[in-house]
Amino acid sequence: MNNKQPRKNSMKNIKPPKFNALWIYIPILLLIGYMYFWGYNGGEPVKTEWYKVKNDINNGDVKKIVFITNLYKGEVTIKKDSLEKYKEMFGGRIPKYSPQLYFTVSENFEPETEFEKIRQGLSADKRFEYEVDERVDYLGKILSWILLPLLLVLLWIWMMRKMSKGIGGTGGGSTGGIFNVGKSQATLFDKTNKTKITFKDVAGLEEAKIEVMEIVDFLKNPKKYTALGGKIPKGALLVGPPGTGKTLLAKAVAGEADVPFFSISGSDFVEMFVGVGASRVRDLFRQAKEKAPCIVFIDEIDAVGRARSKNVGFSSNDERENTLNQLLTEMDGFGTNSGVIILAATNRADVLDKALMRAGRFDRQINVDLPELKEREEIFAVHLREIKLAPNFDKTFLAKQTPGFSGADIANVCNEAALVAARRNKKFVERQDFLDAIDRIVGGLEKRSKIITPEEKRTIAYHEAGHATVSWMLPNANPLFKVTIIPRGKALGAAWYLPEERQITTTEQMMDEMAATMGGRVAEEIINGKISTGALNDLEKITKQAYAMVSYFGMSKKVGNLSYYDSQETGYSFGKPYSEKTAELLDAEAKNFINIAHDMAYDVLKANMKGFMELAELLLAREVIFAEDLERIFGKRKGNKKIAEETENTPKDVQAQISSESATEEGKNEKPEKNDEKPSDKDC
Repeated sequence: MNNKQPRKNSMKNIKPPKFNALWIYIPILLLIGYMYFWGYNGGEPVKTEWYKVKNDINNGDVKKIVFITNLYKGEVTIKKDSLEKYKEMFGGRIPKYSPQLYFTVSENFEPETEFEKIRQGLSADKRFEYEVDERVDYLGKILSWILLPLLLVLLWIWMMRKMSKGIGGTGGGSTGGIFNVGKSQATLFDKTNKTKITFKDVAGLEEAKIEVMEIVDFLKNPKKYTALGGKIPKGALLVGPPGTGKTLLAKAVAGEADVPFFSISGSDFVEMFVGVGASRVRDLFRQAKEKAPCIVFIDEIDAVGRARSKNVGFSSNDERENTLNQLLTEMDGFGTNSGVIILAATNRADVLDKALMRAGRFDRQINVDLPELKEREEIFAVHLREIKLAPNFDKTFLAKQTPGFSGADIANVCNEAALVAARRNKKFVERQDFLDAIDRIVGGLEKRSKIITPEEKRTIAYHEAGHATVSWMLPNANPLFKVTIIPRGKALGAAWYLPEERQITTTEQMMDEMAATMGGRVAEEIINGKISTGALNDLEKITKQAYAMVSYFGMSKKVGNLSYYDSQETGYSFGKPYSEKTAELLDAEAKNFINIAHDMAYDVLKANMKGFMELAELLLAREVIFAEDLERIFGKRKGNKKIAEETENTPKDVQAQISSESATEEGKNEKPEKNDEKPSDKDC
């Protein structure tokens, strides 16, 4: 008995085979094959004419003629003894099938009369047999009635399966289909398909990780908080510039949490069908409530959560507004401690609707800013795990040379360095490969083949030497590190700086930076006695900076402590928030700041003319100069921040972020584009 019992259980566990479309296709193929080979007798008869058949009959070569009345076709069988004569007609071979020939005639042809007339004039040895018959293809008629509807049905099934995959099956959270277009497109991560990314893979972002880790801990140990009367936050919004790791942080939450995690993009809610967005929102939250406790992550929520007053459209019934209204209703419709938390990410928090940002929907706003020095070191450590580095490689200098780089930029630097080393057939990635990668990413590809006349090269050299001299002599300007006149990207020359990582900027610092930026144009005036289009990028930069100082930061005594920067961007303003008289004052003060910067640069260059000329000639000879060359010519820098402190143990070829691009090619023919972006608080 014990031996038979497992056999019964094993029979029960055997599942019947699932339906497969091949079960339909295989019989159809067999039927087609049968139709093709049925009645096949080795070949097809060759077409001929009736008058030629008459000659064959007179020669005594024809054995039999079968005439099909409904097709007006005659099939001719040749005697075996006479087949040798027809080898050329059959391609040089004797056919083994019959009939060998056929002919067609018109409707006026009378077969019996014609055949009897010919037979009467023939001798007995030349006479032939003939049959008059009517042939009906019953199988063809049956198939024509069955096959066509069957093909239409199969085509319909195939189209429906394609539509179900194309419309509804992309999100991963629903089987989809044209009838399920309103279903949620969210991807579900649970214990069966949990992500492998954890908080260990997220370098930096310590404050942001503390916030989201608390949410994860709340879901794991809810009694720890509810025992004290605490309530779980309903939503947390991750805000920060692109590439800072908002989505990566959400993936780490999915990897850390032992609860279901729904992931969806804001654009997945909006479709061409009216009402689909609201329907998908309802379905998403319905699934979330069924899986509670869980986390719902909406990436790029500004695609659907844009402020309704800013959704200017021609239609009074905007699909995005309907979707947003449904999202607001669902987020505020949860019961206390329902266990559903909403995470969202955006780099445009300023355009989100106020109703979405209020407490009770997104209770927390987590800022994910650009990484600082220590955080960049941690990010480099993460991305360098998979890179084969040279022995005794110093990783710390990379973070110092990449101020303002986001996590995505750092990942790109590491990948580009590996590509550069592979291109050079190296076995390890060395320091120089990273330096070249930073050059490539920040400044663009070198273009040594670009044709530049000696006169233009001289102008570029003095232009860049002007930037270098003024920035070195002014104490509050960003410390210069490298100057080059090698074309790179769109720039014919560039000055490279190591900007200080400061949170606020004073008027003196901004004026020194403007003077350093103006140094290239002033150098052209002094040396050539005329100006060129090479300062386009410089002029665009200082113009924006001057207007920001006057109209945003309140740094003009005549304008006063006023700021016309609208951080809320309500969308109701149809004009400037100041009068025309004030606009004239703003223009005059901005121009005054630029003139002061111009005079500062002029005075510095005139006072250091000898060193300026020596630096320009050195730049013409070597094409690239570094901070040590400026220190040799002008002496140690008097700035608050020594350049040597940032470049200790760093080779000459280290380059940092480009703070000023000069002599752009496009400046010769193009006007600067209008930039409507407003500075953020950290730009102060």
